Amino acid sequence: MKRLAEPLLRGDSFTAKSQPRRRRDPAQPNLPFDPIPDRVEPCLAPLKTAPPTGPDWAYEIKWDGYRLAIHIEPSGVRIITRGGHDWIHRFPTIAAAAKELGVATAILDGEAVVLNAQGRSDFGALQRSLGGRGGKRASTESVLSAFDLLYFDGHDLTKTELSARRHLLTDLLDGAVGAIQLSEEVQGDGAELLENARSLGLEGIIAKRRDSPYRSGRTGDWLKIKCVQSESFMVVGYEQSATARGGIGSLLLAARRGHDWIYVGAVGTGFKEKDAAYLTKTLDMLKTKTPVVPLKGKNYVFAQPTLIAEIEFRGWTDDGNLRHASYKGLREVQDNAAVYELD
Repeated sequence: MKRLAEPLLRGDSFTAKSQPRRRRDPAQPNLPFDPIPDRVEPCLAPLKTAPPTGPDWAYEIKWDGYRLAIHIEPSGVRIITRGGHDWIHRFPTIAAAAKELGVATAILDGEAVVLNAQGRSDFGALQRSLGGRGGKRASTESVLSAFDLLYFDGHDLTKTELSARRHLLTDLLDGAVGAIQLSEEVQGDGAELLENARSLGLEGIIAKRRDSPYRSGRTGDWLKIKCVQSESFMVVGYEQSATARGGIGSLLLAARRGHDWIYVGAVGTGFKEKDAAYLTKTLDMLKTKTPVVPLKGKNYVFAQPTLIAEIEFRGWTDDGNLRHASYKGLREVQDNAAVYELD
Protein backbone atom coordinates (compact mmCIF):
# COMPACT_ATOMS: atom_id res chain seq x y z
CA MET A 1 0.00 0.00 0.00
CA LYS A 2 1.45 3.36 -1.10
CA ARG A 3 1.77 6.10 1.50
CA LEU A 4 0.16 9.45 0.94
CA ALA A 5 2.50 12.14 -0.40
CA GLU A 6 5.10 13.49 2.02
CA PRO A 7 4.74 17.06 3.38
CA LEU A 8 5.52 19.79 0.90
CA LEU A 9 8.26 21.31 3.03
CA ARG A 10 11.14 19.25 4.32
CA GLY A 11 14.02 20.05 6.60
CA ASP A 12 12.57 22.67 8.94
CA SER A 13 9.01 21.49 8.39
CA PHE A 14 7.22 19.13 10.72
CA THR A 15 3.83 17.48 10.94
CA ALA A 16 1.48 18.07 13.83
CA LYS A 17 1.70 15.24 16.37
CA SER A 18 -0.14 14.63 19.60
CA GLN A 19 -0.06 12.18 22.46
CA PRO A 20 -1.58 8.72 21.88
CA ARG A 21 -5.27 8.69 22.75
CA ARG A 22 -6.27 7.03 25.99
CA ARG A 23 -8.84 4.31 25.94
CA ARG A 24 -11.96 5.02 27.95
CA ASP A 25 -11.81 3.88 31.57
CA PRO A 26 -14.52 1.20 32.03
CA ALA A 27 -14.92 2.38 35.65
CA GLN A 28 -15.75 5.91 34.54
CA PRO A 29 -19.43 6.83 35.08
CA ASN A 30 -21.50 6.86 31.92
CA LEU A 31 -21.48 10.27 30.26
CA PRO A 32 -24.29 11.66 28.10
CA PHE A 33 -23.79 10.89 24.42
CA ASP A 34 -24.70 12.88 21.34
CA PRO A 35 -26.75 10.86 18.83
CA ILE A 36 -24.71 10.05 15.74
CA PRO A 37 -26.11 11.98 12.76
CA ASP A 38 -27.37 10.04 9.78
CA ARG A 39 -25.46 12.41 7.51
CA VAL A 40 -23.40 15.62 7.72
CA GLU A 41 -23.37 17.86 4.67
CA PRO A 42 -19.70 18.48 3.82
CA CYS A 43 -17.78 21.68 4.43
CA LEU A 44 -16.71 22.92 0.99
CA ALA A 45 -13.78 25.10 -0.04
CA PRO A 46 -14.32 28.06 -2.41
CA LEU A 47 -11.59 28.55 -4.99
CA LYS A 48 -9.13 31.41 -4.38
CA THR A 49 -6.25 32.61 -6.52
CA ALA A 50 -3.80 33.08 -3.63
CA PRO A 51 -3.44 31.46 -0.19
CA PRO A 52 -4.30 33.40 2.98
CA THR A 53 -1.52 34.36 5.36
CA GLY A 54 -1.07 34.37 9.10
CA PRO A 55 -0.94 31.90 12.00
CA ASP A 56 -4.73 31.41 12.00
CA TRP A 57 -4.52 29.19 8.92
CA ALA A 58 -3.50 25.52 8.59
CA TYR A 59 -2.51 23.98 5.25
CA GLU A 60 -2.91 20.56 3.64
CA ILE A 61 -2.35 19.05 0.21
CA LYS A 62 -5.40 19.20 -2.06
CA TRP A 63 -6.32 15.65 -3.05
CA ASP A 64 -7.93 14.82 -6.38
CA GLY A 65 -10.60 12.16 -5.86
CA TYR A 66 -14.06 11.51 -4.43
CA ARG A 67 -15.21 13.22 -1.24
CA LEU A 68 -16.45 10.61 1.27
CA ALA A 69 -17.73 10.49 4.83
CA ILE A 70 -16.91 7.25 6.65
CA HIS A 71 -19.57 6.41 9.26
CA ILE A 72 -18.42 3.85 11.83
CA GLU A 73 -21.43 2.73 13.84
CA PRO A 74 -22.30 -0.23 16.11
CA SER A 75 -24.37 -1.67 13.24
CA GLY A 76 -21.48 -1.47 10.78
CA VAL A 77 -19.70 0.91 8.39
CA ARG A 78 -21.29 3.24 5.84
CA ILE A 79 -19.39 5.15 3.15
CA ILE A 80 -21.43 8.21 2.14
CA THR A 81 -20.69 10.19 -1.03
CA ARG A 82 -21.18 13.91 -1.36
CA GLY A 83 -24.51 13.15 -3.04
CA GLY A 84 -25.69 11.08 -0.06
CA HIS A 85 -25.26 7.60 -1.55
CA ASP A 86 -23.78 4.66 0.38
CA TRP A 87 -20.81 3.38 -1.61
CA ILE A 88 -19.50 0.76 0.79
CA HIS A 89 -19.61 -1.79 -2.04
CA ARG A 90 -17.40 0.44 -4.21
CA PHE A 91 -14.66 0.94 -1.58
CA PRO A 92 -14.31 -2.40 0.25
CA THR A 93 -10.69 -1.86 1.34
CA ILE A 94 -11.55 1.49 2.94
CA ALA A 95 -14.53 -0.14 4.68
CA ALA A 96 -12.32 -2.94 5.99
CA ALA A 97 -9.75 -0.43 7.25
CA ALA A 98 -12.49 1.51 9.05
CA LYS A 99 -13.54 -1.63 10.92
CA GLU A 100 -9.94 -2.09 12.08
CA LEU A 101 -9.63 1.35 13.66
CA GLY A 102 -10.88 0.01 16.97
CA VAL A 103 -13.46 2.72 17.65
CA ALA A 104 -17.15 2.11 18.31
CA THR A 105 -18.49 5.29 16.70
CA ALA A 106 -16.89 7.88 14.43
CA ILE A 107 -17.45 9.95 11.29
CA LEU A 108 -14.33 10.66 9.23
CA ASP A 109 -14.31 13.25 6.45
CA GLY A 110 -11.86 12.64 3.64
CA GLU A 111 -11.11 12.02 -0.02
CA ALA A 112 -10.84 8.64 -1.72
CA VAL A 113 -7.81 8.72 -4.02
CA VAL A 114 -5.67 6.41 -6.11
CA LEU A 115 -1.97 7.24 -5.92
CA ASN A 116 0.43 7.03 -8.83
CA ALA A 117 4.05 5.85 -8.61
CA GLN A 118 5.11 9.29 -7.31
CA GLY A 119 2.52 9.24 -4.51
CA ARG A 120 0.27 11.83 -6.17
CA SER A 121 -3.48 11.43 -6.43
CA ASP A 122 -4.67 10.55 -9.96
CA PHE A 123 -8.36 11.19 -10.66
CA GLY A 124 -8.30 9.25 -13.93
CA ALA A 125 -6.80 6.22 -12.19
CA LEU A 126 -9.52 6.40 -9.53
CA GLN A 127 -12.21 6.47 -12.22
CA ARG A 128 -10.65 3.48 -13.99
CA SER A 129 -10.43 1.56 -10.71
CA LEU A 130 -14.21 2.02 -10.34
CA GLY A 131 -14.89 0.87 -13.90
CA GLY A 132 -15.47 4.32 -15.37
CA ARG A 133 -18.63 6.39 -15.18
CA GLY A 134 -21.58 4.14 -14.46
CA GLY A 135 -19.23 1.25 -13.77
CA LYS A 136 -19.93 -1.25 -11.02
CA ARG A 137 -16.36 -2.24 -10.18
CA ALA A 138 -15.08 -2.06 -6.60
CA SER A 139 -11.89 -0.03 -6.18
CA THR A 140 -9.29 -2.00 -4.24
CA GLU A 141 -6.46 0.45 -5.04
CA SER A 142 -8.10 3.47 -3.39
CA VAL A 143 -6.92 5.07 -0.15
CA LEU A 144 -8.92 7.43 2.06
CA SER A 145 -7.00 10.61 2.79
CA ALA A 146 -8.75 11.54 6.06
CA PHE A 147 -8.63 15.22 7.00
CA ASP A 148 -11.37 15.72 9.59
CA LEU A 149 -13.20 13.97 12.42
CA LEU A 150 -16.84 15.02 12.84
CA TYR A 151 -18.02 12.53 15.45
CA PHE A 152 -16.02 10.38 17.83
CA ASP A 153 -16.76 7.97 20.65
CA GLY A 154 -20.30 9.24 21.20
CA HIS A 155 -19.52 12.95 20.89
CA ASP A 156 -20.51 15.39 18.13
CA LEU A 157 -17.36 17.36 17.24
CA THR A 158 -18.80 19.69 14.61
CA LYS A 159 -18.97 22.61 17.06
CA THR A 160 -15.39 21.97 18.21
CA GLU A 161 -12.57 24.00 16.64
CA LEU A 162 -10.56 22.42 13.85
CA SER A 163 -7.31 22.19 15.84
CA ALA A 164 -9.01 19.99 18.46
CA ARG A 165 -10.66 17.79 15.80
CA ARG A 166 -7.29 17.36 14.08
CA HIS A 167 -5.68 16.45 17.41
CA LEU A 168 -8.17 13.60 17.90
CA LEU A 169 -7.91 12.49 14.27
CA THR A 170 -4.12 12.35 14.46
CA ASP A 171 -4.36 10.17 17.56
CA LEU A 172 -6.90 7.88 15.91
CA LEU A 173 -4.81 7.37 12.78
CA ASP A 174 -1.39 7.40 14.44
CA GLY A 175 0.94 5.33 12.27
CA ALA A 176 -1.79 4.19 9.86
CA VAL A 177 -0.40 3.14 6.45
CA GLY A 178 -3.28 1.09 5.01
CA ALA A 179 -6.43 2.12 3.17
CA ILE A 180 -7.15 4.97 5.63
CA GLN A 181 -4.35 7.45 6.19
CA LEU A 182 -4.02 10.92 7.68
CA SER A 183 -3.91 13.91 5.37
CA GLU A 184 -1.09 15.57 7.22
CA GLU A 185 -0.96 19.25 8.01
CA VAL A 186 2.02 20.94 6.37
CA GLN A 187 3.83 23.80 8.04
CA GLY A 188 5.08 26.92 6.31
CA ASP A 189 4.11 30.02 4.40
CA GLY A 190 1.09 29.54 2.12
CA ALA A 191 2.72 31.07 -0.96
CA GLU A 192 5.82 28.89 -0.53
CA LEU A 193 3.69 25.78 -0.04
CA LEU A 194 1.73 26.56 -3.21
CA GLU A 195 4.93 26.98 -5.19
CA ASN A 196 6.28 23.69 -3.83
CA ALA A 197 3.00 21.97 -4.71
CA ARG A 198 3.30 23.34 -8.25
CA SER A 199 6.88 22.08 -8.60
CA LEU A 200 5.84 18.61 -7.38
CA GLY A 201 3.01 18.37 -9.88
CA LEU A 202 0.27 18.46 -7.20
CA GLU A 203 -3.18 19.91 -7.80
CA GLY A 204 -2.88 22.56 -5.10
CA ILE A 205 -3.32 23.20 -1.38
CA ILE A 206 -6.19 23.67 1.07
CA ALA A 207 -6.17 26.39 3.75
CA LYS A 208 -8.35 26.00 6.86
CA ARG A 209 -9.06 28.29 9.82
CA ARG A 210 -7.62 26.61 12.90
CA ASP A 211 -10.34 27.89 15.25
CA SER A 212 -13.33 27.18 12.98
CA PRO A 213 -16.13 24.73 13.80
CA TYR A 214 -17.28 22.32 11.09
CA ARG A 215 -19.89 24.21 9.05
CA SER A 216 -21.55 22.69 5.98
CA GLY A 217 -21.38 24.48 2.63
CA ARG A 218 -19.00 27.12 1.25
CA THR A 219 -18.54 29.23 4.36
CA GLY A 220 -14.98 30.45 3.73
CA ASP A 221 -13.60 28.50 6.70
CA TRP A 222 -11.82 26.32 4.14
CA LEU A 223 -10.24 27.64 0.93
CA LYS A 224 -8.73 25.83 -2.06
CA ILE A 225 -5.86 27.26 -4.06
CA LYS A 226 -4.99 25.34 -7.21
CA CYS A 227 -1.77 25.14 -9.16
CA VAL A 228 -3.72 24.25 -12.29
CA GLN A 229 -7.41 25.01 -12.60
CA SER A 230 -9.72 22.00 -12.71
CA GLU A 231 -13.51 22.25 -12.80
CA SER A 232 -16.59 20.28 -13.83
CA PHE A 233 -18.36 21.15 -17.11
CA MET A 234 -21.37 19.71 -18.90
CA VAL A 235 -20.70 17.79 -22.12
CA VAL A 236 -23.20 19.06 -24.71
CA GLY A 237 -21.88 17.17 -27.72
CA TYR A 238 -18.78 16.28 -29.67
CA GLU A 239 -17.01 17.00 -32.92
CA GLN A 240 -16.68 13.97 -35.16
CA SER A 241 -13.26 13.04 -36.51
CA ALA A 242 -12.34 10.39 -39.06
CA THR A 243 -8.77 10.22 -37.76
CA ALA A 244 -9.11 10.48 -33.97
CA ARG A 245 -9.41 7.37 -31.84
CA GLY A 246 -13.03 6.55 -31.07
CA GLY A 247 -14.24 9.04 -33.69
CA ILE A 248 -14.12 12.01 -31.27
CA GLY A 249 -12.08 15.03 -32.26
CA SER A 250 -13.18 17.05 -29.24
CA LEU A 251 -15.91 17.34 -26.63
CA LEU A 252 -18.15 20.39 -26.59
CA LEU A 253 -18.43 21.89 -23.11
CA ALA A 254 -20.84 24.22 -21.34
CA ALA A 255 -21.03 25.98 -17.98
CA ARG A 256 -24.02 27.33 -16.07
CA ARG A 257 -25.18 30.94 -15.93
CA GLY A 258 -28.36 30.98 -13.91
CA HIS A 259 -30.71 28.56 -15.67
CA ASP A 260 -28.88 28.77 -19.02
CA TRP A 261 -26.07 26.74 -20.58
CA ILE A 262 -23.16 28.80 -21.91
CA TYR A 263 -20.66 27.30 -24.37
CA VAL A 264 -17.09 27.52 -23.00
CA GLY A 265 -15.14 25.74 -25.74
CA ALA A 266 -13.99 22.26 -26.62
CA VAL A 267 -11.46 19.80 -25.25
CA GLY A 268 -9.54 17.47 -27.56
CA THR A 269 -6.76 16.08 -25.38
CA GLY A 270 -6.53 13.77 -22.40
CA PHE A 271 -8.63 10.91 -23.79
CA LYS A 272 -7.47 7.34 -23.76
CA GLU A 273 -8.82 5.02 -26.49
CA LYS A 274 -11.19 3.35 -24.03
CA ASP A 275 -12.44 6.77 -22.88
CA ALA A 276 -13.15 7.87 -26.45
CA ALA A 277 -15.05 4.67 -27.29
CA TYR A 278 -17.24 5.00 -24.18
CA LEU A 279 -17.90 8.70 -24.81
CA THR A 280 -18.89 8.11 -28.45
CA LYS A 281 -21.28 5.30 -27.54
CA THR A 282 -22.87 7.21 -24.64
CA LEU A 283 -23.19 10.57 -26.39
CA ASP A 284 -24.73 8.89 -29.45
CA MET A 285 -27.44 7.50 -27.15
CA LEU A 286 -28.00 11.03 -25.82
CA LYS A 287 -28.08 12.57 -29.31
CA THR A 288 -30.46 15.48 -29.92
CA LYS A 289 -31.16 17.65 -32.97
CA THR A 290 -31.66 20.71 -30.78
CA PRO A 291 -28.39 21.88 -29.21
CA VAL A 292 -28.59 23.45 -25.73
CA VAL A 293 -25.97 26.02 -26.79
CA PRO A 294 -26.12 28.22 -29.94
CA LEU A 295 -23.47 26.35 -31.91
CA LYS A 296 -23.29 25.25 -35.53
CA GLY A 297 -20.92 22.89 -37.31
CA LYS A 298 -21.36 20.17 -39.90
CA ASN A 299 -19.29 17.69 -37.88
CA TYR A 300 -20.95 18.45 -34.54
CA VAL A 301 -23.07 15.85 -32.77
CA PHE A 302 -25.19 17.47 -30.06
CA ALA A 303 -26.25 15.65 -26.90
CA GLN A 304 -28.65 16.16 -24.04
CA PRO A 305 -26.85 17.71 -21.01
CA THR A 306 -26.23 14.58 -18.94
CA LEU A 307 -22.49 13.81 -18.78
CA ILE A 308 -20.31 15.93 -16.47
CA ALA A 309 -16.60 16.00 -17.30
CA GLU A 310 -13.72 17.09 -15.08
CA ILE A 311 -11.53 19.40 -17.14
CA GLU A 312 -8.09 20.76 -16.36
CA PHE A 313 -7.28 24.12 -17.97
CA ARG A 314 -4.85 27.02 -17.79
CA GLY A 315 -7.27 29.93 -17.79
CA TRP A 316 -9.81 31.70 -19.99
CA THR A 317 -9.54 33.35 -23.40
CA ASP A 318 -10.89 36.85 -24.01
CA ASP A 319 -13.99 35.39 -25.70
CA GLY A 320 -14.86 33.20 -22.70
CA ASN A 321 -13.44 29.83 -23.76
CA LEU A 322 -11.23 27.49 -21.76
CA ARG A 323 -7.53 27.83 -22.52
CA HIS A 324 -5.34 24.71 -22.93
CA ALA A 325 -8.09 22.38 -21.74
CA SER A 326 -7.43 18.70 -21.02
CA TYR A 327 -9.94 15.95 -20.22
CA LYS A 328 -9.47 14.20 -16.86
CA GLY A 329 -12.55 11.97 -16.64
CA LEU A 330 -16.30 11.89 -16.05
CA ARG A 331 -17.87 12.66 -12.69
CA GLU A 332 -20.40 10.29 -11.19
CA VAL A 333 -23.94 11.48 -10.47
CA GLN A 334 -23.49 10.10 -6.96
CA ASP A 335 -20.43 12.32 -6.53
CA ASN A 336 -22.81 15.32 -6.70
CA ALA A 337 -20.39 17.22 -8.90
CA ALA A 338 -21.28 20.88 -9.29
CA VAL A 339 -21.11 22.19 -12.88
CA TYR A 340 -19.04 25.36 -13.09
CA GLU A 341 -21.06 28.54 -12.57
CA LEU A 342 -20.10 31.60 -14.60
CA ASP A 343 -20.33 34.97 -12.87
